[in-house]
Amino acid sequence: MKYLAKEKTVPRLFLRPKPVKLLVSLRSGPKYATILSKEVDLTYSHTVKLLDQFKIFGLVDFEKKGRIKIVKLTGEGEDLAHSVEGCLVKLTKLKPKSEK
Repeated sequence: MKYLAKEKTVPRLFLRPKPVKLLVSLRSGPKYATILSKEVDLTYSHTVKLLDQFKIFGLVDFEKKGRIKIVKLTGEGEDLAHSVEGCLVKLTKLKPKSEK
């Protein structure tokens, strides 16, 4: 919960590159937290903290298989990940206008 107090708002959570990459990375299907941390280039502990925040906001669910947790997007998480990914695509296409 210390992390949540630091962030204070949902938009601040998702206006940072790593949480966005983490959310979008889950669009390809359920994954282990260790795999996600490697894909997004985060430490395992930071990945778990972010995933816990996603869980609080109803964006992911955890499925335990023995000692291992599989992370998957909820319907709400899938909608947000799709929107964020679309926004990222649009942002990467933006080019500065030349001065006349």
